[in-house]
Amino acid sequence: MFERSKIDSGQGEVSTAGVSVALTLTDGSEIKGRLAVSQGRSLADVLNAPAPFVEFEEFDGPRRYLAKHAISDVRLISPGRGQSLARMRDADGFDPHAILGLPLGAPYEEVRAAYLRNAKAYHPDRYANAELPDEVRAYIESMSRRINAAFAALEAPAQESRQKVVQRITPVYSTPAR
Repeated sequence: MFERSKIDSGQGEVSTAGVSVALTLTDGSEIKGRLAVSQGRSLADVLNAPAPFVEFEEFDGPRRYLAKHAISDVRLISPGRGQSLARMRDADGFDPHAILGLPLGAPYEEVRAAYLRNAKAYHPDRYANAELPDEVRAYIESMSRRINAAFAALEAPAQESRQKVVQRITPVYSTPAR
């Protein structure tokens, strides 16, 4: 039977997700990377399983199998919502021009074009059927929110000026037509 959450490569391999961890080994060294966890299983299930090895891939290294008895401590590394691929906090400074990739003082037409281009590229629905790591999904969602906020910040002055024009055209008082 076909399972949507698993992909069979045709060679009997089923895809797995990874959990970002920092492992302290019995020799005192620490390594950081991702432990392979099959869909529908938790990290505790993998560590408490009877298999003597776990599949581990260092962030900047090769994939390998570690003996469970060589692991003395496991600490989860939580990247936060969308912060592992790029720094996304507002404390870093919110620059709507930089988010949309525009120079300062860009005209409204360029702002709108850049917004539409970025909104299409980062819209979460575009990647709904793709099997992506959680960090990538979080990054896409975070970028989508930031693109919308950047456009709203740059559109506000243009919208105010359009409203002022409409207010000037609309008469304050008019007599009813007879």
